Amino acid sequence: MRIAVTGSTGLIGSALTRSLRAEGHEVLRLVRRPAAAADELRWDPTGGRVAAAGLAGCEAVVHLAGAPVGARRWTDSYKRELRESRVLGTRTLAGALAALDTPPRTLIVGTAIGYYGDTGDAAVDESAGPGSGFLAELCQDWEAAAGAARDAGIRTVLGRTGLVVARGGGAWGRLFPLFKAGLGGRLGSGRQFWSHIALHDHVAALRFLLEEESLSGPVNLTAPEPATNREVTAAMGRVLHRPTPFAVPAPVLRVALGEFAADVLGSQRVLPRRLLDAGFRFAFPTVTDAIRAAL
Repeated sequence: MRIAVTGSTGLIGSALTRSLRAEGHEVLRLVRRPAAAADELRWDPTGGRVAAAGLAGCEAVVHLAGAPVGARRWTDSYKRELRESRVLGTRTLAGALAALDTPPRTLIVGTAIGYYGDTGDAAVDESAGPGSGFLAELCQDWEAAAGAARDAGIRTVLGRTGLVVARGGGAWGRLFPLFKAGLGGRLGSGRQFWSHIALHDHVAALRFLLEEESLSGPVNLTAPEPATNREVTAAMGRVLHRPTPFAVPAPVLRVALGEFAADVLGSQRVLPRRLLDAGFRFAFPTVTDAIRAAL
């Protein structure tokens, strides 16, 4: 297939691009700078501009672009950047695809399990409603921004992603050096659930969604066995053969991270019900499996 990918230089996008090309697919990468290669197409996600003609012939589009949630403190200006990079970017892309004479069959929009807010100890799947807070509201607007593609008859999948376990980037990538140095430990009480997914399984799930035409709408991209932060800490120490004596109290996290601390300390026990029901099988279902895979 000819597949367009946004966010192709990010952790997930780069891994997906490598995987698709290894299987012989043609990948068109949407970039925000002037195109410098035949496999690139320039777009301006927040400015609402994309050369729609360059998307002609694409059978699928995977939209992964957006400013990283945990990269900076959530000032008002950065929250605005987070919102614009996701909502405006998704709206721009969905509108361009809907306007094509022959639109792609499939659009996968990578959103987040932040949609559910803090679920506590309760396990939730795709049938659950939205939560509250900045991330939950952002995810709702983000997903709604894909409406033009859905209304045009494009099969639109909303891939709600959990914490991706990878050594080379993302939130988990920042944990590995700390734990390797023997400085790792639980955050807050450690009782909060962290719904994770191994990078390998995430890419495999996206590949599955490209092929599985029975799936549309929200699909949770999380491993089937969510772990608490305390269990994550123990697994990291066990796999890396390092002690995990430290704990960061909740008040310290709130000072250090500001508003984002509520999401770090919050609990999200999210299950991939629709993926499992459709026949997808995880290669690394537990957090220990995922950590070992990342190494």
